[in-house]
Amino acid sequence: MGDSLVAITVIWGFIFIYAVMGTMDFGAGFWSMVYINREKTNATNIANRYLSPTWEVTNVFIVAIVVGLFSFFPGATFTLGTVLLIPGSIILLLLALRSGFLVFSNYTKGARHQKALVYISGLSGVLIPAFLIAVLPISQGGYIDTIDGVEKLNLLKVFTSPNVYAFIGFAVSSSLFLSSLLLADYSKSSDEMEAYEVYRRDALITGPISLVMAILIMLTLRMEATWLYNNMMEDKPILFISLFLFLVAGGALLLPSSKGKGMPRLAVVAIVLQYFLASYVYGKGHLPYVIYPNVTIETGFTHPDAFRSLFITYIVGFAILFPGFYYFWRLFMKDNRKYIGKKPY
Repeated sequence: MGDSLVAITVIWGFIFIYAVMGTMDFGAGFWSMVYINREKTNATNIANRYLSPTWEVTNVFIVAIVVGLFSFFPGATFTLGTVLLIPGSIILLLLALRSGFLVFSNYTKGARHQKALVYISGLSGVLIPAFLIAVLPISQGGYIDTIDGVEKLNLLKVFTSPNVYAFIGFAVSSSLFLSSLLLADYSKSSDEMEAYEVYRRDALITGPISLVMAILIMLTLRMEATWLYNNMMEDKPILFISLFLFLVAGGALLLPSSKGKGMPRLAVVAIVLQYFLASYVYGKGHLPYVIYPNVTIETGFTHPDAFRSLFITYIVGFAILFPGFYYFWRLFMKDNRKYIGKKPY
């Protein structure tokens, strides 16, 4: 495996981790907003239990993605800057706005202010995944015009592309689906069965919507990025396994269990594996292009000596960080005693 392939694999791994953790985090903010006025369940409280610590961790990976792209592929800096300028600026603004309000919501005492902050978090939690995923169809080619030697993003093509909207619909529905699944599992492990039934129902609704959006992505991809569609079809068996895992997750939510209907932990594991396989097929099909047809992993790659130094730095850094992430999981996802008596917003 060449150095450039190792580098893009590392970055794609960061993207996958952030995609899963980020969508769960953003979706939790949306569900917190939706159920804020529902008094008969503890659904908002459950969402906020997960939301309040998680947003601090997920942003680590988006920083790693951006730093990795510009350090491993400096030759692609100008083109990447062209692609990411507008969506990236909007994403940073929304992340800053959301993070600021989440910090304020954890320290303010007035319920009136907290409700307003929850609404801001919920709305931005839907918009951020939509803008984040818009980078993927742009990287597939056809949206960058070169005028007098200067690359410019054609916003008219972006906002009139069915493939872009299919990706956006998939991002939003997946965010709601993944977060409802995790919150269902979290609710059941916390013996909050009313909230569990609410999130289980939401997962059963948003799951099929995500599948429909994934099918729309493939249909529009065939029309707008034939090269990528054909490459992905070479791994059709893996896509069918991914679909099978989705069905396993749906069935797990319907199976009888010792405590309420459904096995959400099995559904979460199956869906994470499903998204991993689907993202593998997409990422492999995208190679060797970072941005089609302008930049490949070879033309934009850094010097091999610089790569090795950077790679060692990444290994050491995440060897230090991952034990902290594991401790975080144990602290906030498995030990629920600290939340006893905590009131919803």
